[in-house]
Amino acid sequence: MNHTKKIYLVLVITFLFINQINAQYATTKVRSKHEVYKDSLKQVEYNYTFPILGQGAYKKGFDIPYPAGLMGNYMWMDQGITIDNMQLGLKSDNHDIPLTEVDFIDFGENTNTSYTFNVRPDLWILPFLNVYGIFGYGNSHTEVNLVAPVALKSVVDQSISTVGVGIMGAGGIGPVWFSVDANWTWNKPELLDEPTRVNVLGIRMGHTFTFTNKPESNIALWVGGMRIKMNSETRGEIKMIDALPPETWERRDEIVNEYNTWYDALPPAKQIIIDATAVPEIIDRLEAADGDSIIRYGMDKQVKEMWNGLIGIQYQYNKRWMLRSEAGIIGDRKSYLLSLNYRLLL
Repeated sequence: MNHTKKIYLVLVITFLFINQINAQYATTKVRSKHEVYKDSLKQVEYNYTFPILGQGAYKKGFDIPYPAGLMGNYMWMDQGITIDNMQLGLKSDNHDIPLTEVDFIDFGENTNTSYTFNVRPDLWILPFLNVYGIFGYGNSHTEVNLVAPVALKSVVDQSISTVGVGIMGAGGIGPVWFSVDANWTWNKPELLDEPTRVNVLGIRMGHTFTFTNKPESNIALWVGGMRIKMNSETRGEIKMIDALPPETWERRDEIVNEYNTWYDALPPAKQIIIDATAVPEIIDRLEAADGDSIIRYGMDKQVKEMWNGLIGIQYQYNKRWMLRSEAGIIGDRKSYLLSLNYRLLL
């Protein structure tokens, strides 16, 4: 082993980057009661390219996962969102109103519920460093509630495609393992002009319980936190019939009267500002039950709370198959993840 590889191996051992349980988490070192299994690991002749320093890890008695994997995931998420810098425009047969700022609109509680199916091919470059891709497709349900100048709800359902990349570092201290996982995805809702970039940071720590008679099988439990931040600027357009739910159309006379009462009470200077926006024409289209007019919109949208808490469990049947579940239960964001992972030697 050359000098550079020795340095890398010292770093591996020093920081206890050891025996990962799957494509996203590291396991603890094989416990002393599994010395027979540990001794067998030292005899392994590892002749594969990845992970780099894999042979050195085995020689020290550390178990490592098969380097390549393919994970299938189902994820459900519900969270609050905040909206600022709202802009509205309108396209109809008689009018073409560009985006204009509507800072007189106030929002109530806004939520987004989504689910997605994705696949994650991954590769352990080093015993403690994993890189992966994300390719997915799902659906999003967004509810936006206006409280002023009128009480009005907008509901938008749309499909979303996702592509992204990620990197994860894993290690252990004594019986506890930890991982730090970051990924960057570009999510393209069908009604938006451009994809929305979402950055996710996950921090987890846990413990792995290895079966006495089958050291390749184990159960891992962990706790952690997840931070989500999205690119805030959003632009798109949608037909009024798709943006407003049936109950809004049913009470359109009430909404129009509420708007007119609010508008008539404004001073003339404020009315001139309102008239320069698309809002009066949108109200007219609502009153006329014209669902074919297209609303243009722009906004700065962000998750209500960036962090939430996580708990998770994984069953590893052997070094090829793992089944994992994780739930976000602490904080404004609620989530559930179910995944199946298959690993192989290259």
